[in-house]
Amino acid sequence: MAAVLTLATASALLKLMFIPAYRSTDFEVHRNWLAITHSLPVSKWYVEDTSEWTLDYPPLFAWFEWILSQVAAFVDPGMLQVTNLNYASDATVMFQRVSVILTDFVYYYAIKEFQELAIFNTNKQSGATYSAHLIPILLIFNFGLFIVDHIHFQYNGILFGIMLLSIVRILQERTIEGAFWFSVLLNMKHIFMYIAPAYFVYLLRTYCFNRKKPVSLFTFSKTHFVNLASIVLMVFGISFGPFIYHHQIGQVLSRLFPFKRGLVHAYWAPNMWALYNGLDKLFTIVGLKFGCLHPHTIPKASMTGGMVQEFSHMVMPSIAPLVTMILSACAMVPALVLLWDLKSPLAFVRAIVLCAFSSFLFGWHVHEKAILMIIIPMTLLVKYSQEDAKLFLILSTTGFASLFPLLFTPFENIIKVLLLLQATIFAFLSLKDFYGKGSKSSSMSSRSVLGSTLGSSSLALSLREFHLPLLNILESIYLWGLVGLNIFNSGFPTWLLGLDIMSRLPFLPLMLTSVYCAVGVIYCWLYFYFLLCLDAESSDKQQKSDRCSYGGSDSSKSSSLQKKTR
Repeated sequence: MAAVLTLATASALLKLMFIPAYRSTDFEVHRNWLAITHSLPVSKWYVEDTSEWTLDYPPLFAWFEWILSQVAAFVDPGMLQVTNLNYASDATVMFQRVSVILTDFVYYYAIKEFQELAIFNTNKQSGATYSAHLIPILLIFNFGLFIVDHIHFQYNGILFGIMLLSIVRILQERTIEGAFWFSVLLNMKHIFMYIAPAYFVYLLRTYCFNRKKPVSLFTFSKTHFVNLASIVLMVFGISFGPFIYHHQIGQVLSRLFPFKRGLVHAYWAPNMWALYNGLDKLFTIVGLKFGCLHPHTIPKASMTGGMVQEFSHMVMPSIAPLVTMILSACAMVPALVLLWDLKSPLAFVRAIVLCAFSSFLFGWHVHEKAILMIIIPMTLLVKYSQEDAKLFLILSTTGFASLFPLLFTPFENIIKVLLLLQATIFAFLSLKDFYGKGSKSSSMSSRSVLGSTLGSSSLALSLREFHLPLLNILESIYLWGLVGLNIFNSGFPTWLLGLDIMSRLPFLPLMLTSVYCAVGVIYCWLYFYFLLCLDAESSDKQQKSDRCSYGGSDSSKSSSLQKKTR
């Protein structure tokens, strides 16, 4: 407890230093929501549209904003006027920044609870004194969460705190509490509905059915099912009840699920659709080059002009929302089937990560910040196996780098690079230290493979210098490629060569970042699925071994009995 509190305090003090930093339009979004919930009756919350930043989070988050507004009234009443668009007095900035810092303590509390659970640990002993607190350090000083919440500006800390708390309570077998907190989470930000299938399958198999017995009507507990259903319905009833009473449920849902926003965000998330759109761009360029397409039919900077309305692809078939839903569901199904079969805490966390992966890779209008939904639960497994640690290193480095375009002012450009370097170096060195000889043998194996492939050539020797801890040489080269990508995106190489690429192709840095990072994210998704399959295979072997042992024991007992009878 003391260690987590110390880390949390250090983190909070660091965040205070960034109060004057750049803030995105999300700052005005949340100021407007403070004004709406404070100044207007509940019946007007999801109708008000004076600002373009209308309330589009679920009702419990609106009530969270209302609670904050009660305090904000004593700080600067001006921020609570709906007509005060883009209001940002010093007191308002201070209040909103500090409110994010303070609500992060929900996140810290959940981390403390997970740390005390002492699960998913290989019990390896590292020489470093911080190894016992490695996961809390990685979670509390998560680079992505820091820049998204405390520079860009959002309230993700409290949300991920509730998510982690729900996971911990379920792992503690305090199932009703876990279901309660997850229901609260869904009613604060509906994007977490993408990981709901993992919760549903795990709780149904381990709580409603007897975990230790085959599934049948005789092993189904109606009492447990009713208890779960009651807690979920209670939370949703409290959240949506007032809007059902005012006959506004349709209006609320239209705000929560705005399908008119288009397949991708203005800045493409690094997912399958980034590759799809990149391919469409490539075909468009080729089509123009060979006269297959007419220049007047191509919108200027299509799909990257910062707008979020619907659009059509130029060459590739346009994607409908239903297609993304089907693909997301299909990507989740294997993980859910394996979760049902394995019914273990490890499989539960893996399924949460894979459901988040599936929605991120195939979902409709996915924001780049949603990568945190994958990275944060994956962090819980870094001490479980070296393979989990390796995937965390690849995904966190790639995912955090994909967030770079969120910050583009000169000061923040320097800060984001330095902070990412610090976070990445610590993660690599600490996990290398934790796994000790295992990481060294992996390194030697990778080098021997490289040597056998390229011999003792100068190229082989050069590539060996780029080898990163726990990773093989190809994975290492991929991550080093992020350095080259960001140098190119800075525009310095093209300026040095006298090329006018960036002004002619303003979408290019964003597209290259999204497409390159998408490759790494997809690789981690496939590899993580492979780890879950290995868990299933290991479980099957263990069950067969147990049956053989049990059968052998029965056979020996029968033989002994026969001898005695004779």
